[in-house]
Amino acid sequence: MKSSLPMVKPIALKRPRGAHRFDAFSRKLQRRLTFCRRSLLEVWMLLETDPMVIDFCERPGYMRIDGRLRLVDFWVRYVDKYELVILNDTDFMDCDSEAGRSQCSLDGNALSIRRIAPAELAAARVWIDNWQRMLPYVVANRGRIPPTLSEAIVRFVASPQRLLAIEREFSTGDPVLCRAALLALLCSGRVTAPELHTQPLSLLTSFVQAEAGS
Repeated sequence: MKSSLPMVKPIALKRPRGAHRFDAFSRKLQRRLTFCRRSLLEVWMLLETDPMVIDFCERPGYMRIDGRLRLVDFWVRYVDKYELVILNDTDFMDCDSEAGRSQCSLDGNALSIRRIAPAELAAARVWIDNWQRMLPYVVANRGRIPPTLSEAIVRFVASPQRLLAIEREFSTGDPVLCRAALLALLCSGRVTAPELHTQPLSLLTSFVQAEAGS
């Protein structure tokens, strides 16, 4: 794997004229990221909140696809594999310039390629929208959550508990930290909340301890 990706770091690009700018902070990478398309921001949220994703890098390099140089959107390292992620939309970034050819460092034969269609993002709309609301809690309170609080919440949700009951149980502390701890546990895969794939987050949302090995 290392031979196919000698230096995994984002390629610096100028934002296209008229394009939007979306800034985010990755808790997994401990750094800021910038995107010029909302669809890429949404793919990032899926990677950022996937417990199976260990590491990733946006804009890791170029590769040749269908005879054209294509800027790969993400390089991703999972628990058990690596892959390149390409968003299949009409606004993809290709490059036939000398600069692009000089950075054509990714080998599509060495790593699997995952193509994400707009329909896949549309199907995950509720999950993405929920994380757009929830990630700020996790990011803003990183380093402030006592491990004892996290462990107590995991024990409390050994059976399904609604958000209202969880926050009430730990009301003696900072309610913001309680919610942040719960959502960080969800992000790490220690707690699950299947309802968030189909319903907006609310005080009635149920959370439960993840099964061992899941």
